[in-house]
Amino acid sequence: MFAKAADLRVRPSLPRQNVLATCQDGRVFEAPIGTPLREFVRAQELQGPAALPVPGTPSPASAAATVAVMLNGRLRELSSPLTEDAELVPVTTAEIDGVRIYRRSLAFLLVAAAGEVFPGVEVSIEHSASTVGGYFCEIRGREPFGQQELRAIESRMREMVEADLPIERTPVSVGEAVALFRGRGEEERVRLMAHREKETVVLYTLAGRQEYFQGYMVPSTGCLKYFALQAFPPGFLLQFPHQSRPTEIARFVPYPKLFAMFEEAGHLLDRLGVRSAGALNDVIASGRLAEVSLVGEALHEAQIAGIASDIAAAGDRIKLVLIAGPSSSGKTTFSKRLAVQLLANGRRPFPMGLDDYFVDRERTPRDAEGRYDYECLEAVDVALFNEHLAELMAGRTVRLPRYVFKTGRRQDGPTVTLGPGSLIIVEGIHGLNPALVPGVPPERVYRIYVSALTQLNLDRYNRVSTTDCRLIRRIVRDARARGYSAAQTLRRWDSVTHGEKQHIFPFQENSDAIFNSALVHELAVLRPLAEPLLLQVRHDAPEYIEANRLLSFLQWFVPGTPEHVPDNSILREFIGGSIMENVRLWQEARPDPPPAPAGI
Repeated sequence: MFAKAADLRVRPSLPRQNVLATCQDGRVFEAPIGTPLREFVRAQELQGPAALPVPGTPSPASAAATVAVMLNGRLRELSSPLTEDAELVPVTTAEIDGVRIYRRSLAFLLVAAAGEVFPGVEVSIEHSASTVGGYFCEIRGREPFGQQELRAIESRMREMVEADLPIERTPVSVGEAVALFRGRGEEERVRLMAHREKETVVLYTLAGRQEYFQGYMVPSTGCLKYFALQAFPPGFLLQFPHQSRPTEIARFVPYPKLFAMFEEAGHLLDRLGVRSAGALNDVIASGRLAEVSLVGEALHEAQIAGIASDIAAAGDRIKLVLIAGPSSSGKTTFSKRLAVQLLANGRRPFPMGLDDYFVDRERTPRDAEGRYDYECLEAVDVALFNEHLAELMAGRTVRLPRYVFKTGRRQDGPTVTLGPGSLIIVEGIHGLNPALVPGVPPERVYRIYVSALTQLNLDRYNRVSTTDCRLIRRIVRDARARGYSAAQTLRRWDSVTHGEKQHIFPFQENSDAIFNSALVHELAVLRPLAEPLLLQVRHDAPEYIEANRLLSFLQWFVPGTPEHVPDNSILREFIGGSIMENVRLWQEARPDPPPAPAGI
């Protein structure tokens, strides 16, 4: 009934001392338990061109450095030890997770090098400069760096890259971190840690300097080959490659209008005394959220009123207002609040839908993957759109189209005649692109860029991404208004941001006005609504890594309640309860006259 012992294939054995790593191409590598993941990456490189690139060096195929790995579907640092058999997938600087790791590590390199070259000077990483591929930075303790001083810092950074210095990870208790920062007089970071819900925090050490950074790092400075420093008073830019060109530094192009709006937001936070997450947490904990909300909303109303007054002051010269901005910027609520102010100034707004001018589906261009590209300008019948604009602005009657997405074709819409004082308002992705309205004299057009340009950061080294703020807004709104799960929203987000980079951001300096829809307290209010949605993302879903990253980020904010958010707030567009949602302030289109009776 049972096999004899000599026939059994199972034999007693000692515990295995090695682990196996399986690559994407099926190859398997073996090493002692606890071997850092970086060594497996190196070993694969030595096996030939099919292998992964050595960290910090470009591969011939992609020119993107491997800065982390996916370990059994989980993102891991290259310094992490491999303790069990696993499948390894490279994460490079051509991917968003790799880009974040590279930029974060580069910021640490800058901080360490600047501290060596100019002792006592503290760098503050303020906001993203997407148009030039970099971060805008300022310094504390002295006048802004000149280009020659920046060259000295950059030279030291390159020496540190050449030396391939380790970046070491050390988990410590929150109490230890607080003691470290308090001993260095860094009260901003002490305030941040004071509301930490977890008992531990990870610190990183480079060249004897220990700091906190939110998220993973590269294992050593040798990975950080591509960067540049550029003077940009009152600060400077830390430039790095774009995701699509991982070894190139973009040409520096100033962005004065957007920069001015960031600076204005920063000055407001300084006046409120709420420049960091720790300060905001203190405000919420002390019951002062209502004060911060009132000031933020007052600023929004003043901005909108100013834009409306600017348009009204031009009289009948302005006939067309174009509004553009990235996803979840609050464009819909902004448009309606602007309409209120325009009506108060004697103008009569009329909306035109750019989507109604889509070409028929079979004429729509396709993207590189063969899908219909509704975001490119060629998907819009620009000629017909401009013809109708000219007719309406001249006071003539126009039969507007209406695009039916189900059939992919246009059909006849309402007949419209605009009266005196009318103002056409168009909201759409191409609103700042001059090619949208080549037939309209520029002096008759007013362009508005709407975006959430937050200046609230975790601390001076850990900025709050404006893109992350918009993504969290969208997750909450999509679940409430559209029934989408967080995973579904996250799945679409790459496509959304790709369209923004192509069709919105390159034209943001074309605007006549910029409206900053960010509110200092919004992440606190969004956290209790977003967290349950993000926690529903399955562990085996591709979106889990991004959901987990956002959850870790949100934990730095003390939850706030929506009771202090006014019912006309931009934030209500996402959390619900907006009085503007069903308000119609536009003048109605003139209906078609009834047919004449027969025989008359």
